[in-house]
Amino acid sequence: MNDVNPSTLSGDELSTWAALATVLEWLPPALDARLVRDFDLTHFEYGILYALAAAPRRTLRMSVLAGYANSSLSRLSRAATRLERRDWISRTRDPADGRSTLAILTARGLEVFENATPVHEQTVTELVLDPLTSAQKLQLRAISERIQRAIREKEGWGPPSTA
Repeated sequence: MNDVNPSTLSGDELSTWAALATVLEWLPPALDARLVRDFDLTHFEYGILYALAAAPRRTLRMSVLAGYANSSLSRLSRAATRLERRDWISRTRDPADGRSTLAILTARGLEVFENATPVHEQTVTELVLDPLTSAQKLQLRAISERIQRAIREKEGWGPPSTA
């Protein structure tokens, strides 16, 4: 007989985890749906364009971009290849460090990003923000930040700095 320990989660803890796990599974394809339909762009790829659009000179090292996206370099490279084929980004060796590769948002990529942003923002508003009260939005941000810090201290995606 298999010695499997039954879950110690029960009651409210199990219900809370089940609700979060469901959101974690359902939200990514829901965020993808309109972006893919309207722009043939996944939410992950949109995030790449977002990070590059917010970066100085619309340029980031691939390793930095992978960190922002919480992605392996190989996953990021596959997405970058797809974006590069569409002339939305270009990649080049970093002149300051020949071992590094820079990703650069092209003018065409910036145009796609600017056109996709209202669609993305409307989707986020409809799926995540509109169902919540103002107090719940603040709670969601605080809860999400605590979970992020429990996973790792490094910052994840965020709005561009206004400094």
